[in-house]
Amino acid sequence: MKKILMILLLTGSIFAQEIVELKLPNSNKVVVKLRFQNGSISDPAGKEGLTNLTANLVTQGGTDKMTYSEIQDFLYPMAAGYFANVDKEVTTFTFQVHVDFVDQFFPVMMDLMLHPSFSENDFQRILTNQQNYVDQVIRSSSDEEYSKMALEDLLFRGTNYQHMTQGTSKSVASITLADVKSHYNKFFTKNNLMIGIAGNYSDELLAKIEAGLNKLSDEEPVIPKPGKARTPDGIVVEIIEKENAFGSAIFAGFPLDITREDDEFAAMVVANSYLGEHRKSYSKLYQLLRETRSMNYGDYSYIEWYDNGGANMLPPSGTPRSSNYFSIWIRPVQIAKQLKQQYDELKDVEIGHAHFAFRMAMKEIDRLISEGLTQEEFETTRDFLLSYTKLYAQSPSSRLGYLMDSRFYGRKNYIMELDGLLKKLTLEDVNSAIKKYWQTENMFVTIVTDKSEAGPLASSLKLNKPSPMSYSDQVKEGLPEQVLKQDEEAANYKLNVNKVEIINSADTFKKSNNKVNL
Repeated sequence: MKKILMILLLTGSIFAQEIVELKLPNSNKVVVKLRFQNGSISDPAGKEGLTNLTANLVTQGGTDKMTYSEIQDFLYPMAAGYFANVDKEVTTFTFQVHVDFVDQFFPVMMDLMLHPSFSENDFQRILTNQQNYVDQVIRSSSDEEYSKMALEDLLFRGTNYQHMTQGTSKSVASITLADVKSHYNKFFTKNNLMIGIAGNYSDELLAKIEAGLNKLSDEEPVIPKPGKARTPDGIVVEIIEKENAFGSAIFAGFPLDITREDDEFAAMVVANSYLGEHRKSYSKLYQLLRETRSMNYGDYSYIEWYDNGGANMLPPSGTPRSSNYFSIWIRPVQIAKQLKQQYDELKDVEIGHAHFAFRMAMKEIDRLISEGLTQEEFETTRDFLLSYTKLYAQSPSSRLGYLMDSRFYGRKNYIMELDGLLKKLTLEDVNSAIKKYWQTENMFVTIVTDKSEAGPLASSLKLNKPSPMSYSDQVKEGLPEQVLKQDEEAANYKLNVNKVEIINSADTFKKSNNKVNL
């Protein structure tokens, strides 16, 4: 099998942009990624969501030569595509085309970036979609994603990391087309641009791309310093009540003072994989909550932002962040109303499974902090990751994305470097990192649940009431004594709960980004 030639240029060229190359001579595609250092932290106060709206107006609007519909019709026979992704600190435009159609595709790509039409019709269409998302979709489409966004709002409250990239209901409504044009000129410039290219492309094509993008705005964008996650005094819970919630969706987290930039992060990768690798049934949280007790669809943990975990089986590129946090995701568990309807023997239960599930997760993290992994657990998890992490970057687009993310963290090739770091790890390294970075005393928790559950659940959490696991008689009879003993211990496990607040779903994402105190 022929080796793939990989050229990684660190110094750019005669232009100001940094260039990341991935030559793949046998590929039938060309992928171009244009990454701007801006992201939602660059949104002006009161105009949160502006960066997202601006980027989407570029990719979902027309140019000075073609309307959006005309562009789609023109590209359809080429099977070409493009899209924008906006995160907290970067915005990435991705263009993909078959190598046979590069010459026809190139002018369209350049016109989109250099001459977006920013028409009133396109603006109103995209503004309406974004307004609908912040007003309705985030609250109604997925309680899991809702709880995740609510946790970030709580963790980063008072900072420029607080708001969703899509903004808030009030801020999106205030955005004008003039705001978009000004923002594009100030924050999508040749001076905060990284160019990535992968596939079977020519040096001439890259030179044309560089020359073309050198015509972008020459403004020097002033990028705000990223906000940092807060650490509460004790466990602070916000329960979001809504009508007809499917169950109780839980996200909990606390600041994590380590990123991919640090070599020690490899030890956390192993610890996290053992505890709650995303979508993996071998992890401890999955085994405890889903496999043994059939409580929900899955339970996972994270040591960095994982974009769209409900859809992505593998961590996507394009969301590098300097402000990091640890989190656990307990997918919706049943509420009391559901249990009462299903089982006559549970007609007297006051709360569903949320308090028990959260306690069991915290108990397991505490056990890991005090006991650590065994040698066998360490080796099994590390060996799995030596293969699994290579799957993160399979396609030309994902490989290029990870290379560009690597630059954000001051690395050349994170996937390859992680492989070397994992091979050097010891059990002591991992257990030491767990003790250093993980804790259960101080964290934020968001729970999206039904109105019928919110009050009883809040009372149970505030008062640290026993929260026994509620099984049907048939299920309980088949469980081993060891499981029932674990249940009793978890049901009475004391947590450092300091504050519990119930919030109506309609009132979420409305607290200001202005400086606040706990």
